Amino acid sequence: MRYAVLSDVHANLEALEAVLADAAPRADGVLCLGDVVGYGADPEACVERLAARGQVLVAGNHEHGVAGLLDLDWFNPWARAAVEWTRARLDDAHRAWLGALPLTAEVGDATLAHASPDRPDEWEYLMSAEDGFAVFGAFATRLCFVGHSHWPGVWSLGSSGPAFEPGSVQIALEAGRRYLVNVGSVGQPRDRDPRAAYALWDLDRGAVAIRRVAYDVGAARTKIVASGLPRFLADRLALGS
Repeated sequence: MRYAVLSDVHANLEALEAVLADAAPRADGVLCLGDVVGYGADPEACVERLAARGQVLVAGNHEHGVAGLLDLDWFNPWARAAVEWTRARLDDAHRAWLGALPLTAEVGDATLAHASPDRPDEWEYLMSAEDGFAVFGAFATRLCFVGHSHWPGVWSLGSSGPAFEPGSVQIALEAGRRYLVNVGSVGQPRDRDPRAAYALWDLDRGAVAIRRVAYDVGAARTKIVASGLPRFLADRLALGS
């Protein structure tokens, strides 16, 4: 079995379609770690694509914001504007679907969470070596896949000690080691690489790889500006920031 593990699509339909096309010959199923909506101009289309294609999905903070489960004061001004814009454009059924997604799930020997698996409703970012190693006690599975920070990377613990590798990674899962993998962002990367990011998890080979996929950034930017969303949300796509 092979899974494409996606996170932080953020209503970027161009990026999502490019990732799904790249994953189609490589993966048997799709897992999603949340933030399907927010920032981008195509929330309904992205929700419907992943509702149809995703085998297991968990909620992100933007789902909770749009569904009315998270106080909008939590968000920065650009994110809040995007949540309010998105909330107004989704119907009751879409908002209810987003609000019903679980915060965590397990698939095989992996835990899925949007942010930290430790108190996932507090939406803590995992970015530094210390951030990741502090939460290994919060999941019992061998692997944990997260998103939220929009920065790909992998933490691992085993008898030979801890290891942290930020950035694009390709790892063979070693016996006796546990892993925490940030899969990066499909729709709004922030690691100075504007290409969409997602993870391929191959259970048979015991491997995880972060893939980068080029997409039509210009089209996504044009839609954001035309929709009336803050221009900053469009401009950052070209920079990967």
